[in-house]
Amino acid sequence: MLAGLLAGCAAVGFHLGMDAGEAWRARLQDFAHGYGASGLAIAAAASALCVFLAAWLVERFAPEAAGSGIPHVKAVLMGLRGFRWARVLAVKFLSGLIGMGGGLTLGREGPTVQMGGAVAEGVATACSSSPDERRALIAAGAGAGLAAAFNAPLSGLIFVLEELRERCSSPEFFAAAVACLAADTVCRLALGELPAFRVGISGAPSLTMLPVFVGLGVSCGLLGVAFNRTLLAVQRLCPGRPGSRKAFWLGWGGSIGLVGWLAPDLLGGGQGLVGRILDGEASLAPSLVALYFAARFALTIGSYATGAAGGIFAPILLLGALLGLGSGTLIQQMAPVLPVEPKVFAVAGMAALFTGVVQAPLTGVVLMIEMTGNYALILPLLAACFAAQAVAARLHDLPIYEALLERELRESRGLRSR
Repeated sequence: MLAGLLAGCAAVGFHLGMDAGEAWRARLQDFAHGYGASGLAIAAAASALCVFLAAWLVERFAPEAAGSGIPHVKAVLMGLRGFRWARVLAVKFLSGLIGMGGGLTLGREGPTVQMGGAVAEGVATACSSSPDERRALIAAGAGAGLAAAFNAPLSGLIFVLEELRERCSSPEFFAAAVACLAADTVCRLALGELPAFRVGISGAPSLTMLPVFVGLGVSCGLLGVAFNRTLLAVQRLCPGRPGSRKAFWLGWGGSIGLVGWLAPDLLGGGQGLVGRILDGEASLAPSLVALYFAARFALTIGSYATGAAGGIFAPILLLGALLGLGSGTLIQQMAPVLPVEPKVFAVAGMAALFTGVVQAPLTGVVLMIEMTGNYALILPLLAACFAAQAVAARLHDLPIYEALLERELRESRGLRSR
């Protein structure tokens, strides 16, 4: 329980810090717009500095804190890596706040998973736990981090079972359940008890629409595979020399500042835009949806390549929401007699693209139910998610966190062999 409470406190602190960073970036953009071309230079320079500092902190003090950190947690649980928990916790927190505050299109959820595992490792060290107890605590803390990040305790528990621990004993399951419950309690006390998103629908989707959701799932599976392979390819192409890496950080940060100047909604984790889509406030034409999708896809891949702390959970959910919204809107226009609600397609798209990338379908289904508070969507979610999972499996695509872990292990072996 202590690990869960501490993971919840870390998640709440990170959430509030991220909100403050988003507010700071919005104020900076407003200020910069008052100075014309000079203001554009100010915005680009500020983002470049933030991205540089965020990536430098990780490279200098805790390389294992790069990206989401979930592959590192998996490696620790497999006994392949140690866990410098205090250093990872500090660097992850600071790098995430600085980088995402500067506009990197990454999310807070992956970092919260690693920070939850870090505080659990701290508890295990303080209690002189056995190796088995230590691994159980780290898995529980990581699941608690996800539960607190999304205000979704069942999703945190299922994520532990699907992604982190292939074989989970009853005591480990119980520890993870208690930790997720404790973390979610802290989150609800500090941030409120409402679901993350509000989705007003007229009723449960008709069973006759299930084949359409299967088609959406197939599309999400294909795009999930494309996302994974593009992310890995860009990681391989990243500059290896220190000078080139630093130039990339500055250049990408300046580009982020320019994008923020032109279209602020494209930056950050994207939770605000997802909320407006599901609330029905963001009415986007299919052509604009496609433009947003392409831009966010590229920005997420590039931002992850910097090596700063930040995850892909939230960006994937936004991409899925855009894909589902565009699909639902097109179907509504082409077949107005069908009972289509684009918001429902947006929710199904979020879960299905998450499944296509992470290949954890039950986590995707339960996460959407908990985040929207709407169980009526269970059948469309199941249809879309299992279709996406089938496509990813048919194309022999590794889940993204497993693929990133394999890449990290290959690089480590290559460095040791030199």
